Parts: sequence; C-alpha cells; structure tokens
Amino acid sequence: MDFIQNREAYSRILREEIVPAVGCIEPISVALCAAKAHQVLGMQPTSVTVSVSADVLKNVKNVVVPNTKGLKGIRAAVASGIICGDPDKGMQVIHSISDEQLSSISHFMDTVNIDVSCAETDCHLYISITLYARTSYSRVVIANSHSNIVEIMKNGEAILKRPIAVQSETSMTDKSCLNPHDIFVYADSVAISALQDILDLQIRYNTALCEEGLQNDYGAKIGKIILPESGSDPRAVAKAYAAAGSDALMSGCEMPVASLCGSGNQGVAASVPVICYAKHYSVGAERMYRALILSDLLTIYQRERAGNLSGYCRTDYAGCAAGAAVAYLLGGGEDAVMGTLKHSAAMIFGTVCDGVRPACAAKVASAIENGMLGYRIYLEQKNLRREPASTN
Repeated sequence: MDFIQNREAYSRILREEIVPAVGCIEPISVALCAAKAHQVLGMQPTSVTVSVSADVLKNVKNVVVPNTKGLKGIRAAVASGIICGDPDKGMQVIHSISDEQLSSISHFMDTVNIDVSCAETDCHLYISITLYARTSYSRVVIANSHSNIVEIMKNGEAILKRPIAVQSETSMTDKSCLNPHDIFVYADSVAISALQDILDLQIRYNTALCEEGLQNDYGAKIGKIILPESGSDPRAVAKAYAAAGSDALMSGCEMPVASLCGSGNQGVAASVPVICYAKHYSVGAERMYRALILSDLLTIYQRERAGNLSGYCRTDYAGCAAGAAVAYLLGGGEDAVMGTLKHSAAMIFGTVCDGVRPACAAKVASAIENGMLGYRIYLEQKNLRREPASTN
C-alpha cells in the first residue's frame, strides 16, 4: 500500500479508535452485549449465562460500573445492560440510569441467576451472553474489539454470524499499514479540518474528566496528591491531570471519556500530556492538533503489535507516544519524535495489569513520567539542556 492510500487508512483508523464512552470500557462492553441480547429476546430473562475471556474477567471484576452508585463486576454490568441499556447507543449504552432503574438492577441481581464462567478462547477480548425466558433464548457474542458483535442468535436461528479472527479484527481497517515514519509524515501534513471534530471531542471530554477528578475525591486521589507538588512544572501537571482522570474513570464517574484502542486510560494518557504542554507553552492550536494525531497513532501502532488485551498495562504505550508527541509539540522533528519513542520504549519493563481498579491512576502517572523521561534523555544526548521554545 502506498502512502496516499495510507493517508486515507490512517484517517479511518483514528475515527475507529477514538470512541466516546462512559466509564471503564470492559464493563461497558459487557453491558452492551447484555443489552443487545435483551433487545433480541424481547422480554425479561429468567436466567443468564455469561462466558468471557480471562482478560475481560480480570478487567471487570473490581471496577465500578458507571452510573450505578458503586456496583462492581460482571453481574452488575450484565444487569445494567438488561434493565436500562440501549444497544443503539454503542459504548454509551448505559449513559443514564435513574434511581428507579438502579433499584431494578439490584432486584434483578438478587432474583435472577447470572452464571459467569471463563471462556476457553484464544481471543483476549471475548464476551458471550445468553438470556433465557420461558421457552425462548437469545445469545450475543462480542469479540476482538469492544463493540464488535460477531454473533446474534434467537431460538437457534442465526440473525448474524461472522467468523472470529483471533489475531485481528476484520471489520475494522487493517492496521498493518501503520509505521512510525509514515505516522510522522501524516501527522505533520494531514488537513486538520478532516479530523478536527474528533480531536475537539477528545480534548473536551478528557480535559473535563481530568478536571472532575481533581475537583472531587475519586479512587486513590493520585492526581490530587501530585498536583500540589507540581508548581509550574508541566510534566508534573500532566501526570496529575491524567491520573485524576483515570481515578474518576475507574471509580464510576458518569462523565464521558474519549477512549483510545478500547481503553479510557489510554485515551487519557495519550491526549492529556499534549493538552497540558500546549497550554503551558502557549502552543498554537494547529501544532497541538498534529501532536494529538501523532500521539494517538503511535499509541495505536504499539498496541497493534502487543494485542488488544494482554497481561501488561497498555498505558505504557500511550505514555511513550505522549512523550514523543510532546517532543513534536515543542518544535522537534522526526528525529526528536523517534528518539523520544526509542528511549521511553527501552525503559518499559512490562507493568503487569492486575485488573482494572483505582490503582490504574498510579500506572497512568508512571507511564507519562516514563514518556517524558525518554524526551529528556533525547535532549541530553543531543546536548539540548532544556526544552526547546514552543512552535505556534
């Protein structure tokens, strides 16, 4: 594929991967699957069976389901999707839950058997939910990406059935075209008007989420711990804001996030440092947009080679990408971007993902620190003792 074709693919990839969502992505994906199964069944189920991959099980078991006032885990996500989910809203399937619906969710969890098991599958992301009512049943399967429904069944009849590609998601743009050089050229030259709407959404959603995390007490309050010590240091401010956004996200905040690669934390870690540095150095809007594109695509590029879900924390990739994007934001060229990416990636030893939880905020802060350290190493090796002047 030549670069002209790559440019079109890169634009599609950005729109596919920057997705508005509410809360941690895996519980939302479970709720979406349950809501779709309920829509197909057309009545309240009397029993439910859930089969998910090990990585989904790990990521959902300890995290608060958004809008549920503290309910956690797969059973809560399933009940929320059935009682009040709208599958036509995609990853915002449970955007709003009333007190009456919340009471119904709790009643459903108390009275309906929801059997959860770990699926034997090679897919890192796999969710299968079957609902039973009287003599009817429905089944919906999501695989590989968080809203990718590959199977819909009702009473043995296939309404939708697509083969599951274990290694890649065939319904989305092939990401094998991504490479660091072309990503840099694309970010540095693409017409911003073609992507400004999705970038503005990313800025608006993720900035508001981080500010909410700093204004109120969520999770481990990592951002609120870091911020008073930051002074005017943009690196510390970036860590504090991103950690606060993660704390809010992991603790059931009802505000939306612009997720990236199926992860709200990755969306925050890839974008917030760029936004904070742009504000601190009064960098012009166009340069900031291009730096965001660069950070997003470098994150996607790294994630694609590691897999959609794994046993390692994926915010490491976003932190590396954010450091490289800040190098560009502050006037660096391709050498600065690739040098920063190389140094920060070399320092990653593989932070273990032990399940989605409030402690994720500390990992987000650590990932950003690692990315910015990669940039400082690059500057030191080039005998640039300070961050260069901003480019407007």
